[in-house]
Amino acid sequence: MSVSLPKALLCVLLVVAPGCSWAAAPRPLLSEYTHTAWTAVDGAPTGATKFAQGADGWLWIATPTGLFRFDGVHFVRVSHVHGHALATSNIMALTTAPDGALWVGDRVGAVSVFRQDGAHTYAENGGLQPVGVMHIEVAPDGAVWAAMRDGVAVLAPGAQRFAYLPPDAGLPALGVFQVLFARDGTTWIGTNAGAYFRPRGETRFRPSWPREGRVSLAEAPDGAIWAQDFEHRYYQVRRTAPPGGKAIKPDLDGKSLRYDRQGTQWVLHADALERRIGNAGDGDAGGAGAADQRLSPLNGISGPMLTASFQDREGNLWIGTSQGIDRLRPNRLSTMPGKVRLQFPALLAGPEGDVWVGDYSGDVWRYDADGPRRREVAGQITAAHTAPDGVLWLGGTAGVKRRALDGTVTTFGFPDEVQGLRVHALQLDRDGALWASFSAGKGVYRLEHGRWVKSGGLRGMSELLTTTMALDAAGDLWLGHLRSQISVVRMAEGNVRTLGAAQGLELGTVLALHPDGQRMWVGGENGVALYRDGRPSSRFVPLQGERGERFRGVSGIVRMADGDLWLHGAEGLYRIAAASLEAWLSNPQTQVAFERFDARDGMQGHAPQLRPVPSLLRARDGKLWYATASSVGTIDPANILRNRLPPPVRIVAVVAEGTRHELRETGSPTLALPQGTRTMQIDFTALSLSIPERVRMRYRLVGLDRDWQEPVGRRAAYYTNLAPGKYRFEVIASNEDNLWNTTGAALDIGIAPTFVQTGWFKLLLAGMAALLLYVAYTMRIRSVTRRMHERLHERLAERTRIARALHDTLLQSVQSLLLSFDAHSRLLKEGTQERMRLDQTLNLAELLLVEGRDQIMDLRAAASPEELGLALEQFGKGLTGHRAHQFEMRVRGAPHRLQPGVQDEVYAIAREALFNASRYAEAGKITLALEYAAAGLVLCVEDDGRGLDETVAATGHRPGHWGMVGMRERARNMGGTLDIDSAPGAGTRITLRVPARTAY
Repeated sequence: MSVSLPKALLCVLLVVAPGCSWAAAPRPLLSEYTHTAWTAVDGAPTGATKFAQGADGWLWIATPTGLFRFDGVHFVRVSHVHGHALATSNIMALTTAPDGALWVGDRVGAVSVFRQDGAHTYAENGGLQPVGVMHIEVAPDGAVWAAMRDGVAVLAPGAQRFAYLPPDAGLPALGVFQVLFARDGTTWIGTNAGAYFRPRGETRFRPSWPREGRVSLAEAPDGAIWAQDFEHRYYQVRRTAPPGGKAIKPDLDGKSLRYDRQGTQWVLHADALERRIGNAGDGDAGGAGAADQRLSPLNGISGPMLTASFQDREGNLWIGTSQGIDRLRPNRLSTMPGKVRLQFPALLAGPEGDVWVGDYSGDVWRYDADGPRRREVAGQITAAHTAPDGVLWLGGTAGVKRRALDGTVTTFGFPDEVQGLRVHALQLDRDGALWASFSAGKGVYRLEHGRWVKSGGLRGMSELLTTTMALDAAGDLWLGHLRSQISVVRMAEGNVRTLGAAQGLELGTVLALHPDGQRMWVGGENGVALYRDGRPSSRFVPLQGERGERFRGVSGIVRMADGDLWLHGAEGLYRIAAASLEAWLSNPQTQVAFERFDARDGMQGHAPQLRPVPSLLRARDGKLWYATASSVGTIDPANILRNRLPPPVRIVAVVAEGTRHELRETGSPTLALPQGTRTMQIDFTALSLSIPERVRMRYRLVGLDRDWQEPVGRRAAYYTNLAPGKYRFEVIASNEDNLWNTTGAALDIGIAPTFVQTGWFKLLLAGMAALLLYVAYTMRIRSVTRRMHERLHERLAERTRIARALHDTLLQSVQSLLLSFDAHSRLLKEGTQERMRLDQTLNLAELLLVEGRDQIMDLRAAASPEELGLALEQFGKGLTGHRAHQFEMRVRGAPHRLQPGVQDEVYAIAREALFNASRYAEAGKITLALEYAAAGLVLCVEDDGRGLDETVAATGHRPGHWGMVGMRERARNMGGTLDIDSAPGAGTRITLRVPARTAY
């Protein structure tokens, strides 16, 4: 059933409602600015008297208890500036000069200037009297003017002393509070007797009107000078007297006044900051009486007694109170004002490309850039859809309304089975029929000729709650559901296709569908995915952002004409630039760069996570409108408020082994750390005061870090187990708009080695290690040698025992037999055949005896040089047991290891010589000398026996015996010589010489 209301009746109803239109009012202060308060609990100074900021980016704060500086994160009380000590902590005046100098004035009359290359304090010896310095101002010509309690003192450019303005300058002698250099070249002085001015080119000051005390001055954008009296009232001062002596009335009340760069007037009161929009004296909304234009204890100011104000170079407004510091930062997002707070607002495109807004509790209003302008449709809505022809479909709790282009509203009641439920989503299909989903999971219905048909008469439609709907480029209807499920309705074919986890969709509840050519963007509680085309093999590709961003809870998606993709989600509004998106489309494995706008940019709340959706809409003028649970806001993608200042980067201090080293801000700072430094903390900062939470910093320690490190939530780098050497620490930063200061800051760090870390100590360690290895090797050799000697002695003892046993048994028995046969052979007559045969038998037996003796001697053979001498000594001593002679062994020189063949030959020659001397020489003493000389090996066997027969000496051998011949052959084979020196009755000396090249 439908109900048609004529346009006239609708207008009557709207007139009965509270007004058909709404006059624009200035937006509340805190809808256009984000306020942050710091108190003493946060380390903030209290009772600030002045603020100042130079090109270095530090925010300086003067207080009666000291000088502070602020980097956007930490307040630090300083006792030194650029390494130079402050004269006092009771500071009243403060300013920065164009050359970067910081000027400080204290309450006892001294002015100090601090530069990176030095500092100077001006007191009595600098031309100043010991009275309070109320204000310091740098003139356009570079002169420094100081407002003193006893006059105005000026430090001319290049001068060494301040000079007071003379009495004929036209100023009062006492009570000067402020100096102001106006844009037109006029110099203004605020005193306790009034405001005085001196036009450009003149030398004398003249009084202005009114002529009461003026302690604070400010210049308006139009050049007007505002001055405050002792009663905290502000006047626009005049250079001439008012006509007819008419009294000048104050224009407004306030303790202090300033104009920002946009020309807005800000007034400090005793307990509040007021933004005045329009004429200063107006009392209408936005003037002095507008409560929503004030920052006070009711909405979070840090404390009462506002003492100072300042606008920094990034456009932030700073306020000092008796209990802390406050900052007002202009918002990037603009929240729409309204008479009442919205409840779950729904965005819809108006018939003319504008934006309309309805919600759960109010009516549908037409909005423009200043907020709601006209009530268009009465009644609450929970879902809406704009048809291509401009017809609006509005769903609520009692029915679905169709608003025609002429304003006629037709209402369609709900199907019986969904009475009392809410419309969740609306969408026209390719045939112009309306589809509606209802809460509580009651399915979807298609409106056909004024009648609702469940599931459009199609089979296979999901019974899960349909949260959002959209048409793709082919005219198919997409329905998003819970549990990562999407239904695609193809009316021409009369079927329903289900997409889900099998196609890679893992978003949980689907909250947004946005067609993009042949693609379909899908937003859900767990992220965003893209379905590229309608082929059966197509899959959803999840969108991944840098630093692990998942884009959670996206319920609004818009692709702009320039290719940028905008997402509205649970954690803010995202912008993905076209270039980054195209790179991702080419390679979905990459992570997209993005920027996020959230509460820090003025967003109040987050994107709805169920309905109404979509929560993001593009208006005809290109602006984006977004909805949260209780507000509607806009952002102009073409005119986003940007911070064009890359942040100055500073390395503040180094903490090494628990000792803090403060750093001066010089061009190329260096730091030498103590010997043995192993741990180090480097504190750094980036001086961006607007949104320091979004400042990104990267650092590296050249010589240790291979790549840039990007800390999260800290402004310090930590290093342990450092080796001595030279390092270079570098740090860069970007502001909230990803504008990088790639020059950054650098610090050269040197760590001197301790003695144990020097190369000499390492060489010493290497030498000691080598010595220890040598000692260990020597001990090992000794141990092995000792064990070898022990084993050798054991073997020699065993071989000697065997030889002795053979000698004492077999050889002795054979010898006895030979002697017995020899004795019997002598009984036979020489020359007889029997005698000859017996002698031949005895000779054979003797050869057998010699051969047996040789084998016994072989048992005493050795391999090592020590074994050679030992074996020969034991062999010689063994001979004394069979003959009545003495034996002496002499070894000269260090024993050398002989070549294996040489050693055997030497042993054989020595053994033969010893045996012959023992058996045939009838000597009383046999001496064996073994000399290991550098030229070679010398072996000498000498006896004192009867010597050789002349025939033996002449022939070189005994008939039938070949021992001496064998010795010569052995010597010749070794490349040596064998000398035999003997004479009858004079003993025999046999000398063997083997060259070193052959012996060793």
